[in-house]
Amino acid sequence: MADMGNLWEDLRKQARQLENEIDLKLVSFSKLGTNYSTHRDVDSDTSPLLNRTSSEHMFDTMAMEIEQLLSKLTQVNDRMVEYTQNISHSSPSAALLHTLQRHRDILQDYTHEFQKTRANITALREREDLLGSVRREINTYKNSTGLNRRSDLYLKENDHIRNSERLVDEQISIAIATKENMAGQNKVLTSITQRLNSLANRFPLINSLVQRINLRKRRDSIILGGVIATCVILLILYSFH
Repeated sequence: MADMGNLWEDLRKQARQLENEIDLKLVSFSKLGTNYSTHRDVDSDTSPLLNRTSSEHMFDTMAMEIEQLLSKLTQVNDRMVEYTQNISHSSPSAALLHTLQRHRDILQDYTHEFQKTRANITALREREDLLGSVRREINTYKNSTGLNRRSDLYLKENDHIRNSERLVDEQISIAIATKENMAGQNKVLTSITQRLNSLANRFPLINSLVQRINLRKRRDSIILGGVIATCVILLILYSFH
């Protein structure tokens, strides 16, 4: 049992050491991605090729180092899982299981953060590589023809067109959403109307009874009005005589 306890403590120390190293590497890796994005956004064509190559080499090297550290930490976590399984007959404590789950959560968070940062920088590199040839062709055209102003106007006009297309797409999306909402309301109203018609067709006697009641009310009103008018006329005649 003492040897098993020492093994668990050794595994925990290895896990904490690897986690600290990975944390530091991820911070540097994130800063490298931010600096890489900043330098590329400023002017990728005017930046020295040596600096760009060095930055890309550093990115690849650091990514490889982090992958190796994550692999080692995964192996340590697997050994910790095996340790808890080996002592299953003695029912491992809740603290031990909590510690194991915490280390596994940290590994998962670090792996997710590394993959996210690497994917963002990779996408940026691919985008810059794709647009780099376009920029070089544009610069070659501008330098060879001397039509810098006209090219700038074309680029600005292209930006305006893209912005207009984006606004049109947004308006179309709003119109489609409004149409779908109105269609939904129309379906609801149609359903209500159908239900009311169904109830009216199902109980025709109620409609006829309501109509008779309305006719009787009108007849009683007419009779009452005639009686009141007759009384008033008689009173007027009586007052004159």
